[in-house]
Formats: sequence, C-alpha cells, structure tokens
Amino acid sequence: MDKHHLTVLNAFILMGITECPELQGPLFGLFLIIYMITVVGNLGMIILTKIDSKLQTPMYFFLRHLAITDLGYSTAVGPKMLVNFVVNENTISYYFCATQLAFFIVFIASELFILSAMSYDRYVAICNPLLYTVIMPQRTCWVLVAIPYLYSTFVSLLVTIKIFNLSFCGHNVIRHFYCDNLALLFLLCSNTYEIELIILILSVFELISSLLIVLVSYLLVFVAILRMNSAEGRHKAFSTCGSHLTVVVVFYGTLIFMYMQPKSSHCTDTDKVASIFYTLVIPMLNPLIYSLRNKDVKYALHRTWKKICNVFSTV
Repeated sequence: MDKHHLTVLNAFILMGITECPELQGPLFGLFLIIYMITVVGNLGMIILTKIDSKLQTPMYFFLRHLAITDLGYSTAVGPKMLVNFVVNENTISYYFCATQLAFFIVFIASELFILSAMSYDRYVAICNPLLYTVIMPQRTCWVLVAIPYLYSTFVSLLVTIKIFNLSFCGHNVIRHFYCDNLALLFLLCSNTYEIELIILILSVFELISSLLIVLVSYLLVFVAILRMNSAEGRHKAFSTCGSHLTVVVVFYGTLIFMYMQPKSSHCTDTDKVASIFYTLVIPMLNPLIYSLRNKDVKYALHRTWKKICNVFSTV
C-alpha cells in the first residue's frame, strides 16, 4: 500500500449494536439494567467472599477472582457502549481504543484459566477430599490465579502493541460496538498475516488448553461420583459442581460459537449478538447462578443482610 493511502488516525467510529434510531432508547435501558446488575452482583460476590468467614475456602477464592474478571471485561466494554447510545457520533479515541482492547484481552483470557483452576479445585475436593487442604493451600491458589493474570497481561500487550504499530487505512469505521481485535484487522493496510497468525495460535492455545483441563477434571470427577455408594454423597458432589459446570458450558459454548465461524462471517449481526452475550450477559449471569444454586452463598448473603439490618436498627 502506498504511503499516500495511509492516514494517521486520531479516532475510530464504532458502528454500535444497531443503526435503527427507534431501538436506541429501549436498548440503552436494557443494557443499562444488565450492566448495573453485573456491577452489583459481581461487586457483591467479591465483597461477600472476602468478609464472610464461612467462604474462606479455595472454591470461593477462585469465585472471587471469577467475579473480578467478569467485572473487568464487562466494564472495559459496557460504559462506552452505553455512552454511544446517547451521543450523536459514536467515536472512540485511538489511545482509548487501544486501552479498551488491552484490558478486554487481559480479563477475558484470565477468565478462561480461572475457570480451569476452578475445575481442578473441584477435582481435588471430590477425588482427594482427605488431602484437599494439603494440595490446595492458600499459596497454591494464589499461584493458580497469578499465572493467568501474568500470561494474559503478556498476551494483551503483545496483541495490542502489534495491532497499533501497524498502519491503518483512512477508513476508520469499526463494524462492532467495541474495539475488538478481529474488527480492527479489517482496517489495517499493512500485511496482517503475522498478527492474524499470532492471534490464531494464542486463541487456539488458550481455548484448547483451558478446555482440556476442564474436561479432564470433570471426567475424573464424574468417574469418582459414579463410584460412590451413597446416593446422598453423589447428590452432594453433583450440587457442588453444578454452578461451575453451568458457567463453563455457557462461557465456552459462546466462545466456540464465536471463533469457529468462518472469517467472512465475523462482525455480522450474529457475531454482535454472540459478543453481547459473552461481554455483558454472562458477567451478569455468573453471580446469579452462584447465588441461586449455591447454599453457602445464599446463607452468607442471609448472614450479611442480618448484620446490616442489625447495624441500622441500632443507629
């Protein structure tokens, strides 16, 4: 591409979710409610698992970090998307676009491996209950979340720097509602083979390695459960895995649907719907799933609510 065809971009225009003016108001209201539930639910889960004495176990340690990643990538996308519903021109600055992409990759990649760590935790708890506290001390838990955060930060910086060091054409309209790496590749004038290969290799590695850990962990869990003689024991074991398994199926199912599509179909309306689901809806559902299906969380909520009521009643 000749140099006179290249443009130094100061901002991008996000196409958003829809171009229909009559849908802007209802969609703004809907996504504002979803984002508010996401913030309240995940912040509540972070605080609850931190302050409640009965939730100081590895399972809830990982649940707290799952809530952090949910809150992180939904906040990287949600507020800007909501602002774009009420402004005339959906612009995003060059540097804010890079920042949004970087934070989104950090949190979404971290979530994959935190879900894997949670699967491993369930495997140890059910298959080696007597050695659970020995295998899963606090130090091991911190290592299992620190490695994903460090790896995800490296991947995020690598992909973001690579993309934004390439030359963009004069066309600055992103066919999405946030700065997605695949959408940005369509705006590049430079040869994108290297960055496409990097994204493909990293995406495949992250998806397959994390999913493999989940599948192997749950395969061993199901074998152990089937060998249990007590029906009550089997029910209790299944109930401890139920919430996490629901979250895993929804999250991985959406990502596989997104990234197994042909390249030509990306950034279509179907792609946007899938993106909305995993960037906004799943972070809202996760705390609801864990609070509705988990007795320990429900009891902790009840205890905390009673303490709050007692504090206000004495004032």
